[in-house]
Amino acid sequence: MSSNSKNSNSMAVPEAKEAMKQFKEEVASELGVNLKDGYNGDLTSKEAGSIGGEMVKKMIMRQEEQMKN
Repeated sequence: MSSNSKNSNSMAVPEAKEAMKQFKEEVASELGVNLKDGYNGDLTSKEAGSIGGEMVKKMIMRQEEQMKN
């Protein structure tokens, strides 16, 4: 991601936006967090953090798997 980005929610690879959305929904479902289409500002910090944390954990695991092969 570029350091001069004006939007902290912008993606480094915009073409991956739909795949990331689906990934987030899958992780949320695994954690029992119900996401709605659109705004999810009613999530607790714990719920939102658990989704983001699990996403990062899974992405790191996938990258490690790729690096070992």
